[in-house]
Amino acid sequence: MSNVDAFRLVVTGGGTGGHTYPALTAIRALRRRLSAEGRALDVLWIGTADGLEARVAPGEGIPFATVATGKVRRAKNPLKMMSAANLKDMARVPLGVAQARKLVAGFGPDVVLATGGYVAVPTGLAARICRRPLVLHEQTVRLGLANRKLAGSATRIAVSSESSVPLLPERVRGRAVVTGNPIRPEVLAGRPDKAVQSLGLDAFDRRLPTVYVTGGAQGARQINDVVRDALPWLLRQANVVHQCGPDNVAELRRHAAALPTASAGRYHLTGFVGPELPDVLALADVVVSRSGAGTLAELTALGKPAVFVPLASAAGNEQAYNAQHLEEAGAALALLGDVTAGRLKDAVGPLLTDPALRATMAERARAHGRPDAADQLVEVLVSAASG
Repeated sequence: MSNVDAFRLVVTGGGTGGHTYPALTAIRALRRRLSAEGRALDVLWIGTADGLEARVAPGEGIPFATVATGKVRRAKNPLKMMSAANLKDMARVPLGVAQARKLVAGFGPDVVLATGGYVAVPTGLAARICRRPLVLHEQTVRLGLANRKLAGSATRIAVSSESSVPLLPERVRGRAVVTGNPIRPEVLAGRPDKAVQSLGLDAFDRRLPTVYVTGGAQGARQINDVVRDALPWLLRQANVVHQCGPDNVAELRRHAAALPTASAGRYHLTGFVGPELPDVLALADVVVSRSGAGTLAELTALGKPAVFVPLASAAGNEQAYNAQHLEEAGAALALLGDVTAGRLKDAVGPLLTDPALRATMAERARAHGRPDAADQLVEVLVSAASG
């Protein structure tokens, strides 16, 4: 039952973890702040039935509603954008706006938070129609497609990096505020010894640096292949925790069986890293991973030296842009294009043999980190709601 004195928030966004988890982290942070003030939070999450948010919101006990949405398939040739599939989906947007307007008007939010993804567009437009404050949050350096569409309607545009502000349309720059990208507080509280204990890493040589390799929840064949090819060399320099994706464990385990006994104990292969992730990150001296916005936010907040292998097919080539942005600041290394075991060795090698180089990169990464991003975004929401 709704509390009449509650702060009322509509959240929209999702499809992927990059849009979903920052929203969830912001909701938790807002709930903590209001609770400390003796107030409740009423939330309605508007998403799509087949997006990640459809599982995350109900799992958190958050009321969830869906609206029609159209996915715009990108193409370099503008004529190809006018495909039958695109035109059909674009025709769904007015229906989605009508549905979202009904939901927003009925819920009466103090503020609407849009974190990106196609579903954010109809709800963001409904916020404007219903004269509700709209706060956009952008996780990547450049505004995503949905947020670009909504920028003109936004009360505030929360961005993750100072370098995002000059990239905004000039007419909306005055509404920008740099918050950073919300990360889960538990990520910052990891303990290396807990990782050793929970993963059974007793054969690791703690005198050597530890490399954490991850391709995300499903793994990444590109990263798995180059690490597999570089593994004998890598294990002479370091311990390795390799999160390869559940479908890739058997193949990589067969390969690892041929490793010399002395180094095999320093290689921990796992399909998925769950609750122990903060501890694994705390243990890691170097991280090899994709360069999604959430990953960047976590690694910079922790000050972890990283070698990024961007996902080439990421929307708008955002992962490459993210990785290059940090590389230019000396806060990471970016491996673009055709990545081989040789290129990985050239990138990782100096970081493993030179602790001073690791420390410098860690310091520069930390300078880009915003561990308080969730609280900063909450401040923007509260401010926008109070006019």
